[in-house]
Amino acid sequence: MLRLLASAGFALAAAVACVAGWVLSAPEPAFGPADAPRLDGGDPGRGKLVFDAAQCSSCHASPGQPDRTRLGGGLALSTPVGTLRSPNISPHPVDGIGQWKSVEIANAVVSGVSPTGQHYYPAFPWTSYVRMEVPDLRDLIAYLRTLTPVEHRPPPHDLPFPFTIRRGVGLWKLLFFDRSPFPEEPARDETWRRGRYLVEALAHCAECHSPRNAAYAVKADERFAGGLNPEQVGSAPNITPDRIGMWSAADIAEILTTGRTPDARYVGGTMADVVTNLSQLPEADRAAMAAYVKALPPRPTADEARHHRWPGVPVSSNP
Repeated sequence: MLRLLASAGFALAAAVACVAGWVLSAPEPAFGPADAPRLDGGDPGRGKLVFDAAQCSSCHASPGQPDRTRLGGGLALSTPVGTLRSPNISPHPVDGIGQWKSVEIANAVVSGVSPTGQHYYPAFPWTSYVRMEVPDLRDLIAYLRTLTPVEHRPPPHDLPFPFTIRRGVGLWKLLFFDRSPFPEEPARDETWRRGRYLVEALAHCAECHSPRNAAYAVKADERFAGGLNPEQVGSAPNITPDRIGMWSAADIAEILTTGRTPDARYVGGTMADVVTNLSQLPEADRAAMAAYVKALPPRPTADEARHHRWPGVPVSSNP
């Protein structure tokens, strides 16, 4: 009898846990139908700058062709749990987002939630875009709608069970998705605040330049201290003053403009693509990003980036 009661108790506890997990993992979109007026009618010209700052073409441009605004998707992203493929975000009415409402696009970008109520995987950096300002989001949506529709449906993700269960991402969000706004920082000037917004929210620099824990979340106490490249090959270097403290803000701004380092060499790999995008921004924005990076707290190079350096960056002396 006791064994039967124990089995029933375990079954009840498991059922309660499943129900609780289902409820807690539900998508929480930031915008609802009432927000449509705030998200419609953006400025496509300004939206292009947001598009470039946010590095949208780096993942969503169709591979194997030079047009960075041909957003047919299909780029394969290797992750520790399998291969993800970037979606088509062109205005194509079937294969892309041509039929999506502004609210649906906004929720995908800042909440990681699809129009059908599914979670997007955090390889899509909604973890950073969550702090995108509504005017920029509105302008980005307007710009995306001006681009050429691309007829192409990328292959599905290649993930093993249980990572195919997207509700698991909802539980991940409970643990690691920080929706809080930036702290006010009244002692900082407007240049620093603009740089923080560009570096942390739009350009999502920490997503590459930081190590991640076993759950693929950025380690807060090692932020910007270097990490594996998104393709899991090579690493992005430490960009805190612990490693690039000898560079001036002007040196950093030059890298963001031309890719040229202080020792007259050039960055390569994924950073070269980042430079292509950031070079389209106003000079004042790149200067603001440089000022913010220059002011980061120094942190020792993370293990993932221990053996990598940009040209002109000294090799870590840490064991």
